[in-house]
Amino acid sequence: MHGGRDDFRALGVHAPPIDLSSTYPVADLAADMASLDAMVAGGEPLGSSVYSRLHNPTVARAEQAIAALEGADATVAFASGMAAYTAAILVARQRGGHVVVVRPLYGSADHLLACGLLGVEVTFTTPDGIRAAMRADTSLVLIETPANPTLDLVDIADTVRQAGDVPVMVDATFSTPVLSRPLAHGATLVLHSATKALAGHGDVLAGVVSSNDAGWIAGLRQVRLLTGSVLHPMAAFLLHRGLQTLPIRVRSAQRSAQRIAERLQSHPAVARVHFPGLPGGDPRGVLGREMDGPGSTVAFELHSTDAAAPAQLMAALTLITPAVSLGSTDTLIQHPASLTHRVVDARVREEHGIVPQLLRVSIGLEHEDDIWADLSSALDTVRP
Repeated sequence: MHGGRDDFRALGVHAPPIDLSSTYPVADLAADMASLDAMVAGGEPLGSSVYSRLHNPTVARAEQAIAALEGADATVAFASGMAAYTAAILVARQRGGHVVVVRPLYGSADHLLACGLLGVEVTFTTPDGIRAAMRADTSLVLIETPANPTLDLVDIADTVRQAGDVPVMVDATFSTPVLSRPLAHGATLVLHSATKALAGHGDVLAGVVSSNDAGWIAGLRQVRLLTGSVLHPMAAFLLHRGLQTLPIRVRSAQRSAQRIAERLQSHPAVARVHFPGLPGGDPRGVLGREMDGPGSTVAFELHSTDAAAPAQLMAALTLITPAVSLGSTDTLIQHPASLTHRVVDARVREEHGIVPQLLRVSIGLEHEDDIWADLSSALDTVRP
């Protein structure tokens, strides 16, 4: 609520100001040179921001607020979640040519790592296979928990133990800092697609990485500076504003998600429900230990083997919006095999439970009875 607002009283404002400047006047050339040198090295400006690609006060406010939520020394904001992911891999590449990645994870992240574009060698593994996958040149271990789209929970502390001295980055987009704070369990980096619940209203693209490691923070800032993957100040303003209601939104949607998941279990058109809050949904005992709740996303598999059944169900919805993304104020549904994970090899999708019958629902803030009425009515139209 109050992160990034420490100077408001001195400024005489109540709402965060928006600094849309692309450049800043030079008042003292020597001072600006020193400030530029500090930012090029990955540090904070020494006075003048010089140029908005290097530093922007509105972006810095959002970063400060998210760092406070994460219990981090600093947060670095990027133009999207994938820009944040790319920056982290590029910093890791400078430290070693190999990374270990636990599947499943977000489809575009999987594709980025598998395609070889960033010049790192990747070993994909399971949560129990991390130690065996480590090499002398491993520079980073990547996990996503809850995993996209199956909502599998990965034990962060166990991952850190298996990784040894190698840093661990956790994509905690699905849980948000309201439910999970990976740095407290030994992770070096925590990443979010802030497009999702952090901003929370479906009108922002943003990504953030937080850490207590000064070297990683400096490296991330340097990559952002060099590549220009900066967050626009208007998006930063909206992200900062969204954070004010984050706990209320997450907890409200989570309550509804629990009840929707329970109702889905009893619908005859549903073969299986994926949700950490259901019996058997948390085999590693993560809830209550590393995560304060199951979250607000539910996935389920249809009984029907008809390839057209997922599209048929989505077409029958009138309240729920068929669309990718999650964590917004309204409920969204999407078909991972066709959309978010279409870029992942079909064999890999099947191996990790991303089957053609799977649908993912991001529960919003509508009344749960309205959500269920729409969903159950659409499920009734699905042919066996």
